[in-house]
Amino acid sequence: MEIRMDFLNCLDHDTSMKILRCLEDPSDLVRASFVSRSWRDFVIASGLCKQLCLSMFPHLLRVDCVIEPSCVMEKASEVGCSKFVEWETLKREHKAYAFLAQACLSFPFDDCIKDAISASSTDNYPEESIRNTLQKGDRVGRRASYWSSKGQRKAAVPETLVYKLVADICVITEINIQPFQAYFQWGSPIYSAESVRFHLGHPKCPMDDTLGEPLDGCADDKFIWTYSSPEFPMAQVCHACFPFFNPSDVAVIFSPEQESSLQNFKLPEPVVCIGGILQIELLRRVQRQEMDGLFYICVAHVQVKGRPLSSAFGVEILGPSGKFVLKTLSSAPRSSPPPNLPEDDALYHGVPWHGLADLEQFVNGLGVGVLDEDWNAEDDEAADEMDDELAF
Repeated sequence: MEIRMDFLNCLDHDTSMKILRCLEDPSDLVRASFVSRSWRDFVIASGLCKQLCLSMFPHLLRVDCVIEPSCVMEKASEVGCSKFVEWETLKREHKAYAFLAQACLSFPFDDCIKDAISASSTDNYPEESIRNTLQKGDRVGRRASYWSSKGQRKAAVPETLVYKLVADICVITEINIQPFQAYFQWGSPIYSAESVRFHLGHPKCPMDDTLGEPLDGCADDKFIWTYSSPEFPMAQVCHACFPFFNPSDVAVIFSPEQESSLQNFKLPEPVVCIGGILQIELLRRVQRQEMDGLFYICVAHVQVKGRPLSSAFGVEILGPSGKFVLKTLSSAPRSSPPPNLPEDDALYHGVPWHGLADLEQFVNGLGVGVLDEDWNAEDDEAADEMDDELAF
């Protein structure tokens, strides 16, 4: 006869926590919570899904609270004990963080730029507006399409481009930049920066969905940056290709190839952007324009790759502190994956893409069943009643 033993009932709390913390996949913790009632209550009460999610994505430490807009919480005085409210909060966080961790890892990749907000300077507006960088390539019809900074005598003067992302919460993995090659000038010079750095954050004050025309000038005072990337070098033109170059005009030469194509900058690790704002900092100029002797930076196209989470989550920034309320959009309508996605991205491992309607739905999407033979479907209906008893 086979002997079964539930180690959670035999071990002390700390030892059980050490064992379950070895699970590094959020779906494994969800599976653990469906082994039995006691396992479910242990995982929820210990906040293991929340701990795992925060360890994977430290930017989520700024979550002040989790709410479900479609769920109206009863006051503690109405239910008889504040422990009930505390237990309901733990269950809500368990569901939200379990799905959030899985969504951050497996929602489909997409282009995350929605619109251009501002450029630190623009040479000829609107012909050379930052909005041109939203278009793929460097031409629209027969017209050149690019953003150009104003000319500077000093190569060290930086430039910044600010963009609004498609969602207030996105997982950003890479940013691609295409420097502009002035094919209409002699030698077809490329007006690149020497290096680039990225900042992610949120506005100090709420912004309208309709941004209007992009602003010209530094916009740092309007945003709070919560993440700054390392500095990435940009591939440069070979000096030998353009004999009119003065060697002192070129700060650094990285490769013998001319790089006017889309250059890829992959972040060291995926970053959760809360607030939906990206700033591209273009550092040090390398190309002097022959006709006026000034240094310029020109960009043809900017692309941001990541996982928008707007179909399942919303955020509300709580003032300048950077804390925010995480909203689980449990009533979000069912959607189909975006068009033109690779087949493996479109499947995104079977995770429901229409929002956090129910943790059980998420678990079923992962192909997880209840493993405890003594906890059948009829017991599920009594689970919430058991929660009330545990709260007291």
